[in-house]
Amino acid sequence: MAVEPVDALRRIAFLLERSRASTYRVKAYREAAGRLLEIPEAQVRTLVESGQLTSISGIGSSTAQVIEQAVAGRTPDKLAELEESAAGPLAEGGEELRGALRGDLHSHSDWSDGGSPIQEMVASAMEIGHEYLALTDHSPRLTVANGLSVARLRQQLEVVDTINGAVGEGFRLLKAIEVDILDDGSLDQSQEMLDALDVRVASVHSKLKMDSGSMTRRMVAAVADRHTNVLGHCTGRLVEGGRGTRAPSSFDAEAVFEACREHDAAVEINSRPERCDPPDELLSMAVDMGCLFSIDTDAHAPGQLDFQAYGCERAQRLGVPAERVVNTWPVQDLLAWANPAR
Repeated sequence: MAVEPVDALRRIAFLLERSRASTYRVKAYREAAGRLLEIPEAQVRTLVESGQLTSISGIGSSTAQVIEQAVAGRTPDKLAELEESAAGPLAEGGEELRGALRGDLHSHSDWSDGGSPIQEMVASAMEIGHEYLALTDHSPRLTVANGLSVARLRQQLEVVDTINGAVGEGFRLLKAIEVDILDDGSLDQSQEMLDALDVRVASVHSKLKMDSGSMTRRMVAAVADRHTNVLGHCTGRLVEGGRGTRAPSSFDAEAVFEACREHDAAVEINSRPERCDPPDELLSMAVDMGCLFSIDTDAHAPGQLDFQAYGCERAQRLGVPAERVVNTWPVQDLLAWANPAR
């Protein structure tokens, strides 16, 4: 089946990201797709016919082959290979819950430590059937992740408005943040900017080895903040991946989940394979305590938006009721929950 060259390059990148390929491997395909968009179609054909595609900055031998095969009306070999090897289900189980999800409340763009522009994240979210996506780039204190200052966040909100004006009524990009939980439990962004957002995910990223009592107080204080909607990757553990492994933080999970229940904050089921957070035993505890949940990808690339399959498998296996998963709700219900004072 014929496929446009840009679409072929984007699909290859998506499938590579989905299968957890290295950023370096993916980058070439996304860069080539962006470069190709700048060149008139007739010129692309001329370059193909003359064998000069690789003279264009950002297009190498591998991406040129994809373009040449697509221009010739063929499914590129690389795309066919990935559709065969990397497009199948990521997890067995959880399909019913995945079908009920309407969006994702935790994603990153190249404004902080994500690898792709906001527009690319939005395009992929729409392609996989989401009705909404929360753009949750990091807050200022997380300098290693290029966290957003007040000024940069304000600028990003203008970009979100522009994108929402362009995509139409079937999809909404939510103004959001992954806000760092500071040592005392306060949130790392101004009250004014937190008020301006649709959704706020609050997460601990520093001093993960804090003693249990202090970490419990820190997390309970953050959950009690009226702005907090979702408690992100609550234990901070890493179970695999390039960053190695990391033990979960120590805290009184019952006290933290009780605070979530009392303050109507959702416990995030972080679907990233390297996080798989919270662990099964804590997730079961939160279910039994009556907590709300948000099944999120923490995606740092478009293809990672499909990681929800991992979280849905765990959630369904452990008995998380779909009606208590906030991102199964229609966007207006979600926004009313996240912003009760509005």
